[in-house]
Amino acid sequence: MVKVTKEQIPYHKTKKQETALETQKPERETMTILREKITLALTALAWVVFHVRTGPDWSAVITGTIIQLLSTAPYALGCTIILVCLLRFFTGGVTPPWDRILRIFFTIAIFFAFFFALYEYGYQAEKIRLQEEADSTTLSRSLPDETPKVK
Repeated sequence: MVKVTKEQIPYHKTKKQETALETQKPERETMTILREKITLALTALAWVVFHVRTGPDWSAVITGTIIQLLSTAPYALGCTIILVCLLRFFTGGVTPPWDRILRIFFTIAIFFAFFFALYEYGYQAEKIRLQEEADSTTLSRSLPDETPKVK
């Protein structure tokens, strides 16, 4: 009988990882079902739609959309990495398939796009409201301050 030490094993798993791998379902091929492909494509489309910004012409729309995509991507990517690391920790080192990671990224990015759009459109509406308030003439501004006295 040959005795094998930990140093001779290229990758030694902990007991928690071994039990997680034993209880795990057999490895499935990713993206084999048509439904999974369609839902991933729809999630990606929703991600783009939530990032679309309005403008006077198509170049402004495309530029605004690209700027919005690039401004939310670091936040979504960072949150995705943190969430995938947490999932790996809680499952004993099992990394989710790449399509699941993409779904997580798209979902988080959709949330960021939604809240960035709320902030942006709210800021634009407030600017318009303040401009209209400053430009409008009211009745009290058009009449003199004192009422004329009759003698």
